[in-house]
Amino acid sequence: MIAGVRVIPLRRFADERGWFMEIQRESWLPKRSRQTNLSFSRRGVIKGLHYHERGQDDLFASLSGMARVVLLDRDSGETFSADIGDDNPVAVYVPGTLAHGYEALTDVLFCYHVTEEYDPADPDEHAIAWSDPRVKSLWSTQSPILSDRDAAAALLGPSR
Repeated sequence: MIAGVRVIPLRRFADERGWFMEIQRESWLPKRSRQTNLSFSRRGVIKGLHYHERGQDDLFASLSGMARVVLLDRDSGETFSADIGDDNPVAVYVPGTLAHGYEALTDVLFCYHVTEEYDPADPDEHAIAWSDPRVKSLWSTQSPILSDRDAAAALLGPSR
């Protein structure tokens, strides 16, 4: 596993009314979260790979559905992937400058806590193509639905 990446088991407490699950505690993480984001993606969407040069950490959790999280250490080329969500209730902690993305294996409601607030005047967001040879085989699809930004990164080809 890539240094600093953590897979955090999430426990569901269920009874006849439904269930309850904690998805984040500050004590579980080496840095404090500063913003929480929620994203809904349809099956077949890939978001990423993205990275933050100033070292923003992320904590990923699927609230509903299944997602494949893919990570890339841009220096060593080491990769990590995990399917998370309904069938595997875990959170994945992504440290620092690792490139990261996820694929919606089903329609998915995806939550991510981040250690830096987004600054539209000075965004720290950079892209690597989903089809980069170091990660291309980790996705379940080879014809994903992409945002314009992620499609543009794919057209530029592999990058560091």
